[in-house]
This record gives sequence, structure tokens and C-alpha cells, in this order.
Amino acid sequence: MAAPQNTLPDLDLLDTGALRTLVLEQHAAILSRNTEIDNLKLLVLKLKRMHFGHKSEKMDRAIEQLELRLEDLEAAAPTPPAPAPVDAPATATTPQKPARRPLPESLPRSTETHAPKHTACPDCGGKLRALGEDVAEVLEYVPGHFEAIRLVRPKLSCTSCEHIVQEPAPSRAIDRGLAGPGLLAHVIVSKYADHLPLYRQSEIYAREGIDLDRSTLAGWVGGVTRTLEPLVEALRRYVMSTGKLHGDDTPVPVLAPGNGKTKTGRLWTYVRDDRPAGDQAAPAVWFAYSPDRKGDHPERHLSGFRGTLQADGYAGFNRIYEKGLVAEAACWAHVRRKFFDIHQAHASPLAAEAIARIGQLYAIETEIRGRAPDERRKIRQSRSRPLLESLHEWFESNLAKLSAKSETASAIRYALARWSALVRFCDDGRLEIDNNPAERALRAVALGRKNYLFAGSDAGGERAAAMYSLIGSAKLNGLDPEAYLRDVLARIADHPINRIVELLPWSLPAAPSTTETHATRSVHLTL
Repeated sequence: MAAPQNTLPDLDLLDTGALRTLVLEQHAAILSRNTEIDNLKLLVLKLKRMHFGHKSEKMDRAIEQLELRLEDLEAAAPTPPAPAPVDAPATATTPQKPARRPLPESLPRSTETHAPKHTACPDCGGKLRALGEDVAEVLEYVPGHFEAIRLVRPKLSCTSCEHIVQEPAPSRAIDRGLAGPGLLAHVIVSKYADHLPLYRQSEIYAREGIDLDRSTLAGWVGGVTRTLEPLVEALRRYVMSTGKLHGDDTPVPVLAPGNGKTKTGRLWTYVRDDRPAGDQAAPAVWFAYSPDRKGDHPERHLSGFRGTLQADGYAGFNRIYEKGLVAEAACWAHVRRKFFDIHQAHASPLAAEAIARIGQLYAIETEIRGRAPDERRKIRQSRSRPLLESLHEWFESNLAKLSAKSETASAIRYALARWSALVRFCDDGRLEIDNNPAERALRAVALGRKNYLFAGSDAGGERAAAMYSLIGSAKLNGLDPEAYLRDVLARIADHPINRIVELLPWSLPAAPSTTETHATRSVHLTL
């Protein structure tokens, strides 16, 4: 399926023929995508009818994969125009859009009145009189229930010159969107933190009397992702501006377009967290998606980074180290895990001793966590360095006695091959003994893989990476990710782009709880 170009050429440089060709190509791509969406919807319905009364895990999986592909196609679609009035006639050239259904009367409602700031006519100073009002409704989610918010904008007219005064409509995170910031945040966190695909969310909301189909939710996810792009980019710049990073990656199954099969993409994570070395800088994490695991992806991610990268032994990082701009620090947790697995399988005395020796290093790290880098380095030099030298001799001595094909010999060779990178933490108090911060950041992805197929397309993987970045950074700073995103989405439409860093988790003032916000609105309206 062809896809519309992400960026348009300079239209002023194109002649009439080129412009016509471009419009036809874009139109054909949109029609192709819409056709695929319609075909997938029909196929899902057909599979569900075939599945009625017959339980099959294989068919369940096929339906889930198609639902996820639909989510990503609909999330990638451009934001549709506002729905036409119910009585507006359809034309032959304009496809008829379903009219937006009114919100259920049973919903609790509150009113926000945006009255004009003028007390007199701004033109002539005359007295203002009521002329009417514009009313719009926004569907909002307060933890535990939905509510409708009536946005009322009274119109006033001057009794002398007939000048009309009215406040502009308040900005929304998605232009002319039905959803309030709380509902948008709830949908995003439910999908990316609680691992609920949109079609399941739609079913849950239907049980509460709220008709929100998957395509509507997908449009909101795509709209929110586009709105938050500048914030994610600011987060990336902050993460890469440090002198020490934790990096890791994990495989993610992704639907390959056209054949219904899966391929393996990668989700990369880069964590900035110097709190164990007594640094007060805010921790943060940035995720990136790639369709494969080629080394040029981390090379591109880290093109502006200068410092030390703590990571596993992935060979794709070698191209970065070879340039001399990034130093390698290896992970003792990976070494320990190899011996732990051997001991679990065979109760090996050698593996048990290796674990005990490495445990002595970790005991020192526990003691010095949170101290200044210079103090950590001095303690490591005096206490950890002798332990490492003894461990190195023990590794070499036992390697000579073991079969070259044994698992224990393989684990020892793994450590010796990376020895310089494994002991680097002794010379730099900023570094950690392992890469656990990056592994912790990837746990959310592992949980998502257990619940459903990760992504319906590469574009879906990129959206997930962006949302994982914001949700993960909020968690690292002790914030409720849903409350954080709710606050950001309530502010971002009117926030200056050149001050976007003010919306990062550690910069944003603590948002009031939902209960406090709701109570404040009620009091304001009563007054």
C-alpha cells in the first residue's frame, strides 16, 4: 500500500502538471489506505461471526492482530474535519461523515462559562446587553466516571453601535475534538501503560454507556502523539545532554503490512539517571523504535552524545565505541545472570562461588549509593579493585581447567572478553556497576508483549516509543503518568513552543488532583 509523503515539496517550485500529479498520488494513497481499513473491518466482522460459539486461540490471535492493524491505520490518518450538521445534505464529491452523536443525558454535567472580559463596548464604550450564547460539550474522564462539561460563551452586543463581544473558544489538545485532556490522558495511559488495546477500551466504555468506537479512539491517539511531538523531542535532547547514559533494546513483534504475518522490530531505550551518584538532575528516559536491529540505529540515536554508555555486549554499539567519542561500560548483572542460570540448572559449585564473589562487589555498591562521585571512586579503588583483580585471576585459573564447550567456560569467556569495560566503573564515580536502569525501563514493554501483539505497524511502534518516553519519565520523577499527561494536554495548546521544556515532568508544577480540580470548578460555577 502506498503511503502519503511525510513532507511536501516546495509547492511554489512546482508547475501545474507537477502539482496535479502530486494531488493525484496523495489522493490515490488515501483511497488505498481507506480501502484497506474497510477491508480489514469486514474481515474482522467475518472472523468474529465464524468464531461465534467456537473457542479458538488461533482465531482469537488473528482477530487481535487485525484489530491492532486497524488501530494503527486509523491513528495515522489525518485529523478529520468537524462533523457536518445532521441535516446537511451529502454531495456526490464529498463522502458523508457520520454526525457526532450527542453525549448521553445520563452523564453528570458541569458548566464552564467563558464570559467576555469587557464590561463596556471596546469600540465606543457603550453599554453591553446579552445577545445569546454558544454552547459546546466536551467529554471528560474523572477517575472512576465520565462527565460532560458544557463550555458556554455568552455573546454581548453594544446598545449603541451593535458591536458584538464574545470570548474565543478555549483551546483544545486536539482541535475541535470531543475529548477533554483527562479522557485523552486516560486513553493513552490505558493503551501504553496498562496494555489495553483500543478495541478493548471501546468495549469497556460501552459498558458504561459511552459509545466510543475504536476509530475514534485511534484518531485521538494519533492526534495526541502529533501534539506532543515537540515535548518528546525536548525530552530526547535532555536525555542526550548528559555525560553518562544507560542503553538497551528489546524485540517487539510488529505486523508486516499486506500479509498478516509478524516481523521483529526493536524498541531502544536510553536512560539518564545520576541519582545514585548524588546528582540532583532529574532522571528521564527516551525510547526510539526501529524496524530492525542494525547498528546504524543506535549510531544515529547517539550521534550527538559524548560520554560513557552503559550497555550490554551488543555488537552494534561497537561502531560507536570505535569512533572514540563514546566510552563503553559493561554490565555486571549480565555476567552474574549467566552464572546464576548455570547454578539453577546444575547446582554448580564454581557458579556459586562466582555469584558470591560478584555479590561482594554489589554489597559495596549498596553502601555507597547516593554518595558523591569522588567518594564513590575512592572507595571502589580501595575496596572493589582488589576484589576485581582476585576475580580476574580466579576466572583465568578455572578457565584453564574447564572444557572449552562447557557453559561455565562460556560464562567466564564472556566476562574476560569485556573486562576493561566491566572494571571501568571503578575509575569513574558517576558510573554504575550494571545497566539495570535501562532494563527496568523496558519492563513495561515486556508486560505489554504478554498482553497483546505490540504494534500494528512501524508507525505504531514509533507512536508507542513516544508515549513510553513521556510515561516512563513521569514515573521516574515520582508522578502519576495519567495526572501528568492530563495536565500537559490541558496546557500545551496555548503554551509557547520556545518554552516547551517547561512541560517536562520535573519542570511542570504539581498538578492538582482530579478531585480538587472538580471541586474548584463546581465552586466557581456556583459563585
